[in-house]
Formats: sequence, C-alpha cells, structure tokens
Amino acid sequence: MTAAPTTTAPDRDPDEEPDGGTGAGPGDGTADGRGGEPDARRDDATGTATDTGPHDGPEAGQDDGTGVGPGTRPHYGPADGPDTHRDDGTGPHDGPKDGPPGRRRKGRAAPKPEPYEDPFDHDTLPTPPGATATLLRSLLAPLRARVVVTTVLLLLQQAAVQVGPLLVAYAIDRAVPAFRQDDHGPLIAVGVAYLLCSAASGGLQYAFIIASARVNQDVLLDLRGRIFRHAQALSIDFHERYTSGRLISRSTTDVESLRELLSEGLQELVTVILSFVYISAMLLWLDVGLGTVAVVSFVPLYLLIRRYRRRAGRIFAVRSTTIAAVIVKFAETMNGIRPVRAFRREAANEAEFGVLNRRHERTNGDALLEMARYVVGSRLVANTAVAGIVLWGAHRVASGSLALGVLAAAVLYLRRLYDPIDRLGMFLNSYQSAAASLEKIAGLLAQTPSVPEPSVPRQLPALASEHPGREVVFDEVRFAYRTGGEVLPSFSLTLPAGQTVAVVGSTGAGKSTLAKLLARFYDPTEGRVLLDGVDLRELPVPELRRGVVMVTQEAFLFSGTVAENIAIGRPEASREEIEQAAKAIGAHDFINALPDGYDTDVRKRGGRISAGQRQLVAFARALLADPAVLILDEATSSLDIPGERAVQRAMSTVLRGRTAVVIAHRLSTVAIADRVLVMEHGRIVEDGPPAELVAGTGRFADLHRAWRDSLV
Repeated sequence: MTAAPTTTAPDRDPDEEPDGGTGAGPGDGTADGRGGEPDARRDDATGTATDTGPHDGPEAGQDDGTGVGPGTRPHYGPADGPDTHRDDGTGPHDGPKDGPPGRRRKGRAAPKPEPYEDPFDHDTLPTPPGATATLLRSLLAPLRARVVVTTVLLLLQQAAVQVGPLLVAYAIDRAVPAFRQDDHGPLIAVGVAYLLCSAASGGLQYAFIIASARVNQDVLLDLRGRIFRHAQALSIDFHERYTSGRLISRSTTDVESLRELLSEGLQELVTVILSFVYISAMLLWLDVGLGTVAVVSFVPLYLLIRRYRRRAGRIFAVRSTTIAAVIVKFAETMNGIRPVRAFRREAANEAEFGVLNRRHERTNGDALLEMARYVVGSRLVANTAVAGIVLWGAHRVASGSLALGVLAAAVLYLRRLYDPIDRLGMFLNSYQSAAASLEKIAGLLAQTPSVPEPSVPRQLPALASEHPGREVVFDEVRFAYRTGGEVLPSFSLTLPAGQTVAVVGSTGAGKSTLAKLLARFYDPTEGRVLLDGVDLRELPVPELRRGVVMVTQEAFLFSGTVAENIAIGRPEASREEIEQAAKAIGAHDFINALPDGYDTDVRKRGGRISAGQRQLVAFARALLADPAVLILDEATSSLDIPGERAVQRAMSTVLRGRTAVVIAHRLSTVAIADRVLVMEHGRIVEDGPPAELVAGTGRFADLHRAWRDSLV
C-alpha cells in the first residue's frame, strides 16, 4: 500500500508551480529557503516565487538583490521527516527550522548560505583552451585550396599596385630627360606599363572579391548550420539554463560580426602587411636612409595598435554579452505578450529594456571612443613621419645627394604605406568584435550534452506479448538539480508492462521530475532507470524516443499544417494513418471544421487553434508514434470539461496495452488508472488501486473528497 523511504526533504521540480505558500523556508518562515527548482520567477521585493505561467528554464528568473541567486526558488511549506534540513551545525542551512537547533553563541546570527552562481547567468560558458582557434581551423580546413587561390590573387594584385611609384621614379629620372632629347620611347613605355598594371590590378581585385566572397559565405553557412545542429543536440538541462535569446544572438549578431571580418577586414589586414613588407623593402632599396626612417616610424604605430587591441578586446567581449541581453529581453517580452498585456507590464518592461539598451549603447560608445583615439594617434604619427622625411629628402635633393625621382617615389610609397593605417583601424575594430563573437560561439559549440549517447548502445529485447507496453523500473534512483537540493531521494519503483499509473501529489512532490527521468531529459544522480531491464543510458536516443513519448501540459505546435504536426510522431505515416490517429483521439471533427481541414496552417505555436485543440493534436501525435511507454504530464489541464471528457473517452484506446504514467492535478483523470501513487517530497506515501485508496483514510482519500465536494 505505502512506501515511505526516509531521507532529506526534496527541492522542487522545475516545472511545478507553487502551492500558494508564503515563500518562506521550513519552520518559521524566515529562511531564504533555496530550493532545487531552476525556473521559478521571484517577486521584485520579497524574493518569493510568483508564478506567471509556463517557464522556459532558469534564465527566466531575475536576480533582484534579495540574496537568492538566479535559477533558485524558495522552498514552500513545512518539511516533514526526521532528516529535513536541520540546522545541526554541520553545514549550510536554509534558516531557522522547527527541529532542534544546533548550539549557537548568543547574539550571533546564523551564517547565510552563499547564493548559487551559475556562469550561464552571466553568458559565460566554460570553454576549453584553444577552442576558438580549433573552431576557425575546422571551418577553413575544407576550403584550404580555395583559400590558397584567394591569397595568390591578392598577392598578385598588390604586386601590380606597388609597381606604380617605381614607374613614376623611372619617368622622372629617365623618361622625361629622354623625352626632352626627342626620345619618346621610355615615356611611352612607362605609360603603357602603368596602364597595364592598373588593368591587371583591377582584374585581379575583381577575381579576389569573387573568390573571397564564396569562401566567406561557405564558412558562414557551415557555422550557422553547426550552431543550429549543436543547439538541437544539447540536453534539456542546457536549454533550461541558456535562453533562446542568447542562441539567437550567437547565430545572428555574432555570425554577422565574423562576416564583417571575413568580407572586409582580412583583405585590409593582408593589404597592410604586404604593403609594409613590400614598401619597406623598396624604400631601403631606393635609399637606405629614407627606408630606415620609414621603418622606425612604425614603432609608435605598433605600440598604438597593441594598446588598441588590448582595450578594445575587453570592450567587444562585453558588447557581445550586452546585445545578447537585449535580444533575450525582447524575445521574452514578445513570447509572453499575453501576460504582459494582461498585467499591464508594458511600462515596466520598457524601463527594463531601456536599461539593457542603454548599457549596450554605452558599450558601443566605448568602442567608438577607442577607435577614435587610435585613428587620431595613427594619423599624427604618420603625418609627422611624412613631413620629416619630405623635409630631409628635399634638403638632400638640394645638396645633390638624392635624386628627385627617388624622393618622389619615396613620398608616394610613404603615402601608400600610411594610408591603409586608418583601414587597419577598421580591421582591428572588426577583428576584436569577431574575436569576441567567435569566442562566444566556440564556447557554445564546446558544450557537450549532459545526456550523452551511449558509447556501446544496446537494443531493447523483443516484446514478450502482442501489447506494446514494457516494464519500467526505477532502481535506487537519486536526483538533484544543479541548483542544489535533492528532489528524489533513494527512489525505487516498478511499473509492470501495460499498467496505467496515475501520480498525484502537492506541488514540489517530484512528479514532473519522475516523468523527465523516465523520458531521459535528465539522467539520475545515482541509480538506474530501466526499460525492460535495459538502462536508459545504454539505449540509442532514436530508439528511446520511439519507445517513450511524453505529452506535456503545454502542447507545442510548429508552423505548418495540422497533418504535418501530427506526423511529427511518425514522419513516414500516410495521410490515412494520420486521420485514423486523429479520429481515435477525438480530434477529427474539429480538424475537418477548419478552413482547410488537415491542410490548415496552424501558424506560429499553433496560435490559430485553441489550447484544448492544440492538446488534442498533441495526443494524436503521440498515438501515431505508437510508443511502448506514454507519459502524460498534466496533459489534460488545459482542456475544458467537454474536451477533457472527449480525451478521457479516447484514452482507453490510446493507453490500451501501453505502460502509461499519468501525472494529474484533476482527479477525474485518475479514474482511468490501474494504480495510483501519491508522492510527497520525492517519496511515495500511498500506492494502490484508485478505489481502494478512495475508500481508505489516507492523503488520496482526502484529495478525492475535496475534489468531489468542489463539484457540488
């Protein structure tokens, strides 16, 4: 009948709502009571959880200065059991408790526990050393041949450009004097050579732009695809801590920063480097003195560049985070536009958005200020160097120690040497922005799923009967969320194949956690979850998803037709099979009544149909998948009374022969179950057939009596 293992009181499941408690910890209510539930929202002043509807995960919480870190949630209600969070002096505690207190010195307050600090809250993902360089190499490796061709084109183009000043020097010193002596050949040759060099430079520049653009777009195409694929492959635990807005920022803003670098910056960098090497060599060849002065003038420029890189690097790292925060706030507000309008949150949201927007504005201003300092400093150095060299060169020309043509060529080369310095500043700007963005992307791609694929996968054994159900066993399972607090302490349970089990209990009892472990959205901290004797961690994910299907409280529909959304359960299903699943669940009539029937586009998140209709489509999707184990996590809570009755009539067909776990607050749903489990604080306190528990005097009987009285 009952099972009540003794252990510490659990923290709450991340998807369960508060039960109307005060938000205080166990006992007299003075504790901060951090729980294990990562996605609760807190009240602005008190630190208590305020439930506004479905949550997206830990990023939904806000650190309001109460001392409770992001992603934590107060513990509600008194904790029972002998081991419940006692302040026995052995370690951190949640505040004063009802149990025997540990000895304290009079007048000394108990130490406050440190708030949980999650690096995800600061958009700082743990990244292995060298991840950025490794990512860049992996992006360019498949394009190595085209990168070489592009580089050769740029080298040839720069060679054609840099011939010009030499031709000018030759014209001044040789061709013009020859022309005065009626020898037109040298001047014509210089003109033709200059024209050919200009034409070659233009043609090579065109070829370089085409080749580099193709390389750039292939790199960006690969990178966006990697981000999307990797984000889908990461575990639920990651997505509950890392918001979708940040993922959007990684795949848009950060990729765009890399595009700017690849499209414009790299060409500028190569141009500056080649110009420096080539022009320095030519100046030294033309005149050692002029060349030496020109090369030495680059020392202060190098110091300016080094300072700019160091300061701008820090600024752009912050900017990448601030723009992500702006996108997160915007996406969160638009996704929750209904409660925003219902609770008149427009002004408050606008103020919060304004703070984030101004922070991003200040960061951009800091970046522009650093750029301005660099440009002014570099121009001052360049102009001073050119003026000094011209004055010294003119003096030498006047004294006869330097040819006029050499001075003219040197001045032209110096202008070509210093002119790209401003463009180098633009490159450094793009480089620092792209480096910060690439580091963020590399950090994302370096994350590994907390629920990995098995190294040596096993297959499920053949079914023992014609029914699809399989046996489920929780073998000494313990589970705690990252934010701390044990939710399921030493939990054991066996569900025979084909049995329908209803799980009821108060908020925070661990019902949804039980379902998520069975669906392997999480792995247990200790112990095993077995499906027909096979550990879920040893099953390939595709086979597990075919065998275990969950229907949640909030049915999510993708943009597309009704038929396409039902077929997600089995993409290869025929139209006839899709319609049969809808008929079995009772959704066929309302689908046919839609403007285009099964071909009706439900639009974003299924907004074209009601919440109850979306849930029916989700049931049809699950039925079409034909799983061995079906989990219904409060799946009828959004249905009205007629809709719930229609689903209950269909459930006998849907669940027949399958192993089913039905988590329900509506006790009317429990009537279809073969067995009822009553959970409190991660423990089973009652276990038995519904009729037997109703006839008893336990917790389920009280719940059933209260529910029945509410119907009168």
